[in-house]
Amino acid sequence: MQFSLFDIFLIILAVLFLVPLIQQHLTQSRRFKLIEKLENQRRSRVITLIHREEAINLLGLPISRYINIEDSEQILRAIRYTPDNMPIDIILHTPGGLVLAAGQIALALKRHPAKVTVFVPHYAMSGGTMIALAADEIIMDENAVMGPVDPQIGQYPAASIIKTVKSKDTNELDDETLILADIAEKAVNQVKSFVEELIEDRIPEERAREIAGLLTAGNWTHDYPITCDMMRQLGIPITCGLPNEINLLMDLFPQTSQRRPSVLYVPIPYENAHHQNKKERRS
Repeated sequence: MQFSLFDIFLIILAVLFLVPLIQQHLTQSRRFKLIEKLENQRRSRVITLIHREEAINLLGLPISRYINIEDSEQILRAIRYTPDNMPIDIILHTPGGLVLAAGQIALALKRHPAKVTVFVPHYAMSGGTMIALAADEIIMDENAVMGPVDPQIGQYPAASIIKTVKSKDTNELDDETLILADIAEKAVNQVKSFVEELIEDRIPEERAREIAGLLTAGNWTHDYPITCDMMRQLGIPITCGLPNEINLLMDLFPQTSQRRPSVLYVPIPYENAHHQNKKERRS
């Protein structure tokens, strides 16, 4: 059987199209198996909210992911499918996103009658922090971080808009700036009240009010990393130290591959390898 150049081109094109689909299917299958294993171990419903930069279409253009309405719809559906007496474990890896979507998820988790545990393997910023605060227990990797939940108005922090307006005479400001300042003040008050509501049943009322103020009033930049120890110092109950199964699951959500990798290392735990070498030498 002879193949023309056009036939060969079609075969190559089919392979280039099918291989990524097969790899994606296999990876998805491994994810579900590991999630099922976690659920059996912890007797819980495991939900992942993991945002990576992903490649789209044949050009491989990257697109950044964040918490959106589709995420909230899916998680709310998963919570509805979960019996009231079954704990929920949610794995968070996100830069944040829409306040509306994050708020819906946080409220749904808070209202779930059984225990809710949030795992943070790397980072849960902004709206991700808001979701974490709704949990009964937060478990972070020792090097993981969360962030402030101060609202943003367009490209500016709401707290900075308020501060700028207060430092000037009203007559010096145009109507648009004054409107932005009004919206900013409302946004800060709303998010502060919401955060306080999320944590008030686990933290004394006065301290809950202080924490909500610290996280929403623009004391830090929006991308400021709040470590596990810092969260403890704020008075939020945190466990530092992540189960290895969570890290294994994160390995199945790789970042979009690049032509030239930025990070390279031999992907084995050296401590175990050294122990194995010692045993072999002794024998």
